[in-house]
This record gives sequence, structure tokens and C-alpha cells, in this order.
Amino acid sequence: MSFSSRVKEELSRQLSPARHCQIAETAAILSLCGKIEIDEEDRLRIWITTENAAVARKYFTLLKKTFNISTDIVIRRNAYLNKKPSFQVSVLEDEDARRVLLAARLLDEHGEIGENLSVVGNLVVQNPCCRRAFLRGAFLAAGSISDPEKFYHYEIACTAQAKARQLQDIMATFDMDARIVKRKKYFVVYVKEGSQIVNLLNVMEAPVALMELENIRILKEMRGSVNRQVNCETANINKTVSAAVKQMEDIVFIRDMIGLEQLPEGLCQIAKLRLERPEASLKELGEALDPVVGKSGVNHRLRKLSILAEELREKGGA
Repeated sequence: MSFSSRVKEELSRQLSPARHCQIAETAAILSLCGKIEIDEEDRLRIWITTENAAVARKYFTLLKKTFNISTDIVIRRNAYLNKKPSFQVSVLEDEDARRVLLAARLLDEHGEIGENLSVVGNLVVQNPCCRRAFLRGAFLAAGSISDPEKFYHYEIACTAQAKARQLQDIMATFDMDARIVKRKKYFVVYVKEGSQIVNLLNVMEAPVALMELENIRILKEMRGSVNRQVNCETANINKTVSAAVKQMEDIVFIRDMIGLEQLPEGLCQIAKLRLERPEASLKELGEALDPVVGKSGVNHRLRKLSILAEELREKGGA
């Protein structure tokens, strides 16, 4: 089971105790994956279709607990296209359908249905607790979250830009900086920051998924920190080795050209010591001298040897 499916499975078992929150969650599910039908006698029926059994089960539970409506979950299979089975939950009685739509503010007092089951400006999301439930329902209906082991990405796909902007505004009330992008016929509300996705899981009340994501984030940050430290140390070692090789080349050149005994005592001493200990650091070279010399002093002498070697090369070339 994918991480996204595990999150939905957990959210499907989370039921708000307050009826107004249950209505807000129902409104979100209907708005994002619901359909409505009106027959020639103006009778209504509503249904949702989803490929996720957890979503169908949650909507079924909401209908039963919130509206005392009993219905069936119909499983539809398409053997020819080899697709996953889809689950359909329908409210076929006109009176029941109207009760649900009226409570979810998707049907006004005049019997007018919001275009595309729009929930924009809907009163069911006035309270913070209802906004939490609404985001939970929206994610169940049309959301997904990537495997955090690979990368961080949370999104909810909306069929209308107004719906996407409403979700963006609701997330902003919880200090979430969501973005919107158009992808084919959908307007996708997405978040890519790991810490913000953790906050969203907290808002939607998915503590188990939240802890799993936090553990993965901590491990990834630790691995990243270790890798950065190893890379830094490796770079320093490479730099030290390259410098030592260049110093050895300069000293050997000076020895072959004029002999180390022709050098001042301090330069002669450090040149011989470098030839004896090619792997030693500047600090180790300084401590091996008598008297002891600091890193800056050792570096100064080696730099003077490098300058002398360049001068000798130039003279040799001339």
C-alpha cells in the first residue's frame, strides 16, 4: 500500500464528533468527486465515484452517522480496460438527496444547485474545526501525497479554479503556503515543503502518518548532514593532498637544481621534513621542527620554497 493510500485509510477512520464538521467533510467530498442528476420530474439523486475503498467507506459512514441514510456501495469493474475497480455510493431518494445537499449548502432555499457543486463562499467552513474536516474530505476525494522517501509533494486536484483558490485560502488560515498550477483540465493545489505537509497531516488529523513522515524527514536530514560533512572532509583531504604533492614537486626540483644545502636553514629544514613526511599536515610538520613552528609559519616557509621553485623554472626556461 502506498503512503498516500495509508494516509487515506487513516483519515477514513477519523470521524469528527460534531455534526457541523461531518457536514463540512461531506460537502468537500461531494464537491470534488460527487455527481448530481435531476430527472424529468425534478427529482434529485447524488453519488460519488472513487477508486479508493477507504473514501467510499468514509462517505458511506458520513451518510449514516450524519443523515441517518442507509445506502449501498456498488463495485464496478471494467474487465476490458484492465482498470482498477471503482466504488460508487449513491443517494437515490429525492428527499434524502435534498437533505444532504441543503445541509452541505450545495442547494439553496430556492432549490438551486451551485454550478459544478461549487462550495465557494460556503458557510460550512466558517469554524476552524470545520475547515479541518473540509480539508480532510477534499484530500480523501481528490488528493494524493508522494512517497516521502523519494520527495515531498501534497496535492488536491480541482475541476474549477474557484474551488482551488478556496482550498488555498483555507490552507492559508493554518499558515500553509499552497500554490496552484493548471494541469490539463484540473487546477491543482499543491505543497512541496516537508514541514508544511507535516502541518497539513496534523490539520487533517492523521497522527500516525504524521509520525511516519516526521521519522523519514529526520532520517533524511541526518543522512544529508552526514553526507555534507563527509563531502567537506573529502574535499579538505583532496586539497591537502594536492598541496602536498605540489610542495614535493617544488622541493625535488630545487634539490635537483641547486641542492637543499644552499637554502637558508629554516627552508632547508622544512624542505627535508616534507620529503620525509609527504602525508603530514602543516600542524604535524610544525610540531616536528625544533623549535616548534605554528601552521602559519610552516605555510610561509613552504610558500617561499614554491616561489623559489618558480623562479628557478623561469631561469631554466630562459
